[in-house]
Amino acid sequence: MIEVKDAPATGGFDEVVLPHLDAAYRLAVWLVRNEHDAEDVVQDAVLNALRYFRTFAGGNGRAWFLQIVRNTCWARLRKGSHAPSDPFDEEQHSGARPIFEDPEALLLHTDDLTLIKRAMQNLPDRFRELLVLRELEELSYRELADVMEVPIGTIMSGLSRARRAFRVALNHEARQSGISNRTDTRAAETNGALVECGV
Repeated sequence: MIEVKDAPATGGFDEVVLPHLDAAYRLAVWLVRNEHDAEDVVQDAVLNALRYFRTFAGGNGRAWFLQIVRNTCWARLRKGSHAPSDPFDEEQHSGARPIFEDPEALLLHTDDLTLIKRAMQNLPDRFRELLVLRELEELSYRELADVMEVPIGTIMSGLSRARRAFRVALNHEARQSGISNRTDTRAAETNGALVECGV
């Protein structure tokens, strides 16, 4: 007689996957660089997660699902038929926005977010992926290692290089925009800047 295994006792599909749909979408947007394709990626990833849910042995559902999202993104990008088209407008989709009474402060904040987004878009895919997962999604080093299927040491060295590349890219964008004096000091605050931008 063949024994049919039930879903893991750690929780059902809805409890393991659905709470992480926003994180999945944010990751997909930054990897495929297109809202429409990101929605398709998340939909495909949810279907894949449902299809393979019986293989989920419990533990960290977020890392398990984000690994599926990541793999789905790279599979789509490798096909090459879904090249980025429309840029993602973080201001429009980031949720809560800071309220500024001072128009000059609002303008400076908007400039900073624009510079951060341009700097992120100019980073290599792997650096952008690491920064999004660590700084925005706040994955631990262990979770990052699980999602990206590499040792923790590789994650740590990769994050160090990614943060350094981000600072260089941000300073370059600031110089190009003529506001390098103000942004040089902020470039050192990688974590806060990325979270503020929704990265």
